[in-house]
Amino acid sequence: MRAVSAHKLPAIHNAMWPGLVGKGPGAEPPIDLETMLDLTAAAEVDGIRFDGVDLFLFAPHTDIDSTDDDLKRLADRIRRRNLTVGSVVAPVWPPTGGGSAMGSDDDRQRFLTQVRKACVIARKLAALGIRRNGIVRIDSAAGPAEWALDPNGNTRRVAETFCQACSIAEDHGERLAAEGEICWGGMHSWKRMVQLLELVDRPKTLGFQADMAHTLLFTLGYNAPEDRILPEGFDWAPDTLVEALRTMTRSLRPWTIDFHVAQNDATVKGSGSHDKTGRHCLPNDPNGKLDIVRDAGAWMRDERGVVTRAFGHICWDGCMFPNAVMADPATWRDILGVMIAVRNAHGWD
Repeated sequence: MRAVSAHKLPAIHNAMWPGLVGKGPGAEPPIDLETMLDLTAAAEVDGIRFDGVDLFLFAPHTDIDSTDDDLKRLADRIRRRNLTVGSVVAPVWPPTGGGSAMGSDDDRQRFLTQVRKACVIARKLAALGIRRNGIVRIDSAAGPAEWALDPNGNTRRVAETFCQACSIAEDHGERLAAEGEICWGGMHSWKRMVQLLELVDRPKTLGFQADMAHTLLFTLGYNAPEDRILPEGFDWAPDTLVEALRTMTRSLRPWTIDFHVAQNDATVKGSGSHDKTGRHCLPNDPNGKLDIVRDAGAWMRDERGVVTRAFGHICWDGCMFPNAVMADPATWRDILGVMIAVRNAHGWD
């Protein structure tokens, strides 16, 4: 069957950070940005290609302290491949120069410094004409165990830090999106994520980044059994899963301003320095629990089934795949194929 593009929007992007996340000491070596860009640009399904990429602002991909000349060269490399830039990830974690959003004053200042630098880069990429939409991605940069020592106090501290981050983003004409994952304290369940967003209460500046793999783990109550939606011993009956996703997205969709298409097998995985989080799977993994095209609609359509048009692009995120899998051109053709199918089902013109 030929892939026919039924809609022009949203744009289809590929994440570059799978070349870095879970790689390095104790794991496979990183995949450089040039290789990730080449693999993305080469993928084609019946004449349809990826429109752009989302970037991780950390060396060896894109240094958070990049000079103007560095960014011009980056823009040229991306433009030469007929791609654009969308969302960027601020390196807010302690190992990447940031600090816990619920930590000491120094920790929180390091967090905010990285947000400020990321916003500056995002604006410069826009000024260079290579970035047309997207957000700056953040999280609490602290784990659930640390958060659990003082749940209310730590949630308040994260909210205060995020409020300051919002002011920085507004100064630079940017929006922030917090990516909820089971590994980030105060953002490790769907209810805690909503609570945090409501505490910050800056909906024009701070929204939610939904990843289909990570949010599936929300429904199972990993790291927050009290917030579990799916029943214990769930047998993966489609109707029950769809209803659980509806329950979750009813609360989180109104906040969602950035969206990652992904597959998950209802397990967790950690690699290298990355904590265990929702395991990303290939779109055609026989153990995948999601019907990607159907379940993307829970995020891309409202309660009446109307397409929300809440984000200008959708991005494939598949972290911690083996390097051999990522080096295989067929991997990216399969991924592009499912992204086209998602846009055909829930896109617009």
